[in-house]
Amino acid sequence: MQIGIRLHDTLPMALPERLAHTREQGFSCAHVALSKVIDDFEIKNSTLTPGFAMYLKKLFARNDLDVAVLGCYLNLADPDGARLVETIEKYKAQIRFASWLGAGVVGTETGNPNSLYVPDPASRTEEALYTFTKNLSCVVEYAEKMGVVVAIEPVCRHVVYDARRARQVLRSIQSPNLQIILDPVNLLDDCDAGRYKDVVKEAIELLGEDVAVIHVKDFSVSDGKIVSMAAGTGIMDYSDLIRFMKTDKPYIHATLEDTVPENAVQAREFMERLWNEA
Repeated sequence: MQIGIRLHDTLPMALPERLAHTREQGFSCAHVALSKVIDDFEIKNSTLTPGFAMYLKKLFARNDLDVAVLGCYLNLADPDGARLVETIEKYKAQIRFASWLGAGVVGTETGNPNSLYVPDPASRTEEALYTFTKNLSCVVEYAEKMGVVVAIEPVCRHVVYDARRARQVLRSIQSPNLQIILDPVNLLDDCDAGRYKDVVKEAIELLGEDVAVIHVKDFSVSDGKIVSMAAGTGIMDYSDLIRFMKTDKPYIHATLEDTVPENAVQAREFMERLWNEA
């Protein structure tokens, strides 16, 4: 396990100092959403040049950090045709950039069938799944040309809401350039708290072969609702996840989520302790 963090969850500072601080905190990789950590200029397709990518590549290498995930979390289920065309072009620009940067994967969630990207009962329909899969296939086809892996992250409130649905997408597209970001907590609907171990086991069983990155966080239940939080601060039992990573994915990138600067190191140490004790 190579443990990392979402870069935008670290202390806000100029990027060179931010990366140095991230390494000093003991992290070895990062989930990078460019628009959330670069404020010197607007991140748009035209700014994603080879020169910019190579500058970042050298900066990350100088700090001994991998770019585990280049985040491009846009809505591939958007029913607005014009906006969808723009979205797909943004994915292509990020994929090109990832190929120059040497990012592990370009990561994305799976959207909702509305233009606001908000939870929608229609997300669970076969029509929504067909639309998302069709649009994702265009993105993956481009990723194949650029030698980049796109990884989708199933989330219970999105079109790909569980492991079975994710396996269906993988089966439909059938590309080695399409893999999975596994975030167990994101698979938990509010009614799943009591059976979360079964949800995690099912995800590992159905998707394990194609998991490229792990997102790590914890959860508790408040007023009957799942609340996500930093690893080690909730009620989650990580034994099945740790066993899976240690046995089947020993050097996988595992990036923390829902940390704040004050508890990030504590969360990293918690996960490393579980790893060493397993």
